[in-house]
Amino acid sequence: MADLELIIVGAGPAGLAAGIYGVRSGLKTLVLEEKIVGGTVVDAPIIENYLGFASINGFDLAQKMVDHAKNLGVSIHEFEAITKLNLKDEEKIVTTDKGTYSTKALIIASGSRYRELGVLGEREFRGRGVSYCGLCDGPLFKGKRVLVVGGGNSALITTLYLSGLAAEVKVVHRRDSFRAEEALVKAVEKKENVKTIWSTEVKEIKGEKLVNKAVLLNSKTQITQELQVDGVFVQVGEDPNSQLAKEAGLAVNGDGYIIVDMLQRTNILGVYAAGDVTSHPVKQVGTAVGQGITAATQAYGYVRRPYYTQ
Repeated sequence: MADLELIIVGAGPAGLAAGIYGVRSGLKTLVLEEKIVGGTVVDAPIIENYLGFASINGFDLAQKMVDHAKNLGVSIHEFEAITKLNLKDEEKIVTTDKGTYSTKALIIASGSRYRELGVLGEREFRGRGVSYCGLCDGPLFKGKRVLVVGGGNSALITTLYLSGLAAEVKVVHRRDSFRAEEALVKAVEKKENVKTIWSTEVKEIKGEKLVNKAVLLNSKTQITQELQVDGVFVQVGEDPNSQLAKEAGLAVNGDGYIIVDMLQRTNILGVYAAGDVTSHPVKQVGTAVGQGITAATQAYGYVRRPYYTQ
């Protein structure tokens, strides 16, 4: 069992920012990440709203963050999954598939996972035409017909990226207007090979060895159509990775997001949360970084107590 002052669960923007501030403040800090470092920002084809970068793809931005953290001495254990959290005592116990750690303070920055449509054929054809990452799989669909499902920022960012690769991009959205930023909406409207299908949902994904059709239902007319497509990119939001935290006693809201106050404090003393796993209403790289900084600063105050007031 390794004795630490701060453990951070998750190595996305929030976790990496927290790690940097933890190390710089002198805390014995460890970051645990069950997958590759960088978080879901790695999957973003292009980011144009992160301060200091007019345009950068998500993988490159994530890599810069990782390099920054490692160069400052942040210890990151990649591919080490949390299996249990014990937060009842002053010393917090974190159990993983590789070991057990004790820590004085804990920051949950476990992020979120892609939300599925839950329709017939979706899981069957995952990796065989169904994708949740435009940057990862877009190049496989050069000159082909693709369908993007969703109407938020991630859906339109993916649409813009795919429009430069695919011959035809159709966007299906269950509402009659997008929920994305105006700049993204205008950019999509300018693309000649992009067409939007409003007030419509995907009901089934069909194919043989690979995807070749999507069954769509118009919610207003109740008319069903089969659309010939080579790929379906699902971009309908994310769900928080908060199950273990909830089981350990952390309070979550109705959607499963960890409830935090303006200082990233949870309902358990010495435990903080930051980034997309929290109840903060804005899910952006910039807000995640800020929350990670706040959480680490509060954790330092809790551990060393030079100005701690909780």
